Amino acid sequence: MMVMKDRVFSVRAVVGIVAFVCLTGCGFFESSGRTAAVREPSTGSHYVLGAEDVLNISVWKDEQLTKEVVVRPDGSVSFPLVGDVQAAGRTVEELRADLATRLTKFIPNPQVSVAVTKVLSYRIYVLGRVNKPGEYMVGHTTDVLQALSLAGGLTPFAAENDIRVMRRVNGKQQVFPFRYGEAKKGMGLEHNIQLQRGDVVMVP
Repeated sequence: MMVMKDRVFSVRAVVGIVAFVCLTGCGFFESSGRTAAVREPSTGSHYVLGAEDVLNISVWKDEQLTKEVVVRPDGSVSFPLVGDVQAAGRTVEELRADLATRLTKFIPNPQVSVAVTKVLSYRIYVLGRVNKPGEYMVGHTTDVLQALSLAGGLTPFAAENDIRVMRRVNGKQQVFPFRYGEAKKGMGLEHNIQLQRGDVVMVP
């Protein structure tokens, strides 16, 4: 009987350890301050650039054409020989290809590389009845639940089933509903959408 109890305890201990590692290691609900990223965003060739992102642009075998630039509020970057080039709203690959095309007027077959060294454009806002309302710098994979976790969760008087995600697209406001009470029960998870830069999560 004693051996059986020991085995049951061991199984429970293992399950507890696995659950703890999953919650802390996976980082799904990890909160590390208002300006911390939930996950490191992908900054590969398909990353869409935004204002304040920091880039390293270089041309192979030409040290004078290696430069760190910041995407300005108007969405452009400046680079020697070609001047201002639109960056915001374009992928890293699109910007690289555009620079290479422009540089061919001055350099035969230029080998251009573009790398994102700092992601500073992806910000969302969590406002209303949460414990830590404010602006948060996040990555591509942040959804509504993660944003609410970053904001310290809902206050006791929050209307958890009336949460709205507000997004501005081409000058028009879009609103997406989110029912936190249902999400806690594993329901309506299709409304736990991925957030985009500039999204506002409003908790009434």
